[in-house]
Amino acid sequence: MRVALFDEEHEKDLEKEVNRFLSGLDDEQLVDIKFSVAASCDAEGEQVYCFSAMVLYRV
Repeated sequence: MRVALFDEEHEKDLEKEVNRFLSGLDDEQLVDIKFSVAASCDAEGEQVYCFSAMVLYRV
Protein backbone atom coordinates (compact mmCIF):
# COMPACT_ATOMS: atom_id res chain seq x y z
CA MET A 1 0.00 0.00 0.00
CA ARG A 2 1.26 3.50 -0.83
CA VAL A 3 0.05 7.08 -0.49
CA ALA A 4 0.46 10.09 -2.73
CA LEU A 5 -0.06 13.55 -1.23
CA PHE A 6 -1.13 16.64 -3.13
CA ASP A 7 -1.40 20.23 -1.86
CA GLU A 8 -2.44 23.24 -3.97
CA GLU A 9 -3.71 26.77 -3.40
CA HIS A 10 -6.42 26.45 -6.06
CA GLU A 11 -8.95 23.64 -6.38
CA LYS A 12 -8.53 23.36 -10.16
CA ASP A 13 -4.76 22.88 -9.72
CA LEU A 14 -5.42 20.08 -7.24
CA GLU A 15 -7.91 18.49 -9.61
CA LYS A 16 -5.38 18.59 -12.45
CA GLU A 17 -2.57 17.05 -10.38
CA VAL A 18 -4.72 14.27 -8.91
CA ASN A 19 -6.17 13.42 -12.33
CA ARG A 20 -2.67 13.31 -13.81
CA PHE A 21 -1.59 10.89 -11.07
CA LEU A 22 -4.71 8.72 -11.41
CA SER A 23 -4.21 8.39 -15.16
CA GLY A 24 -1.09 6.33 -14.40
CA LEU A 25 -2.95 3.85 -12.17
CA ASP A 26 -5.03 0.84 -13.09
CA ASP A 27 -8.57 0.79 -11.66
CA GLU A 28 -7.65 -2.10 -9.35
CA GLN A 29 -4.81 -0.11 -7.77
CA LEU A 30 -6.97 2.73 -6.41
CA VAL A 31 -8.08 2.19 -2.81
CA ASP A 32 -9.39 5.59 -1.65
CA ILE A 33 -9.04 9.37 -1.97
CA LYS A 34 -9.23 11.69 1.04
CA PHE A 35 -9.88 15.41 0.47
CA SER A 36 -9.42 18.41 2.76
CA VAL A 37 -9.77 22.20 2.58
CA ALA A 38 -8.23 24.66 5.03
CA ALA A 39 -8.57 28.45 5.09
CA SER A 40 -6.61 31.06 6.99
CA CYS A 41 -5.61 34.72 6.72
CA ASP A 42 -2.16 35.94 5.79
CA ALA A 43 -0.38 38.91 7.40
CA GLU A 44 -2.30 41.35 5.18
CA GLY A 45 -5.66 39.85 6.14
CA GLU A 46 -6.28 38.08 2.82
CA GLN A 47 -7.78 34.61 2.88
CA VAL A 48 -5.45 31.80 1.89
CA TYR A 49 -6.84 28.40 0.93
CA CYS A 50 -5.13 25.04 1.00
CA PHE A 51 -6.72 22.22 -1.01
CA SER A 52 -5.24 18.81 -0.21
CA ALA A 53 -5.77 15.24 -1.30
CA MET A 54 -4.31 11.92 -0.25
CA VAL A 55 -4.57 9.04 -2.70
CA LEU A 56 -4.27 5.53 -1.25
CA TYR A 57 -3.23 2.96 -3.83
CA ARG A 58 -1.74 -0.50 -4.26
CA VAL A 59 1.53 -1.11 -6.08
